[in-house]
Amino acid sequence: MTWIIEQRGWDDPAGVALRAAQRTELDLRYGTDDHEPGPPPSATDIDLFLVALDPADGHPVGCGALRRLAAESAEIKRMYVEPPGRGSGVAIALLRALESAACERGWTTLRLETGTAQPDAIRFYEREGYRRIPLFGAYTGSDLSICYERTLGSRD
Repeated sequence: MTWIIEQRGWDDPAGVALRAAQRTELDLRYGTDDHEPGPPPSATDIDLFLVALDPADGHPVGCGALRRLAAESAEIKRMYVEPPGRGSGVAIALLRALESAACERGWTTLRLETGTAQPDAIRFYEREGYRRIPLFGAYTGSDLSICYERTLGSRD
């Protein structure tokens, strides 16, 4: 299936709804709403926000964002796919679109943080060539965080 990936504003209603669904799911997985070290992403620090739409009906099924870390690197934030869309290829389509956008901006490295209660995300990123790295930034010292990185252009 070919997913429709659109750039949207951070405050776009579809994005707000998808991020709220992600938050609810993570609250259940972690048993608390306090599972994000550091400041949450916002319209002021997100460089790109993408929404994936089902081509059959235009329903928003997933999202992902990029936040600049340094001149040549960015962090993937708020990567989420609704449960019915998981395993359909939409997450890969979103990830590839984020990677492509990062390359267009001159970023050669993407980093991300996921959590210990998200084994599906861990498997996904490892399968897609992201390698585990020491905790960075606000995640340093977090017992719930696992960090990954990938140099763009490599698939090791």
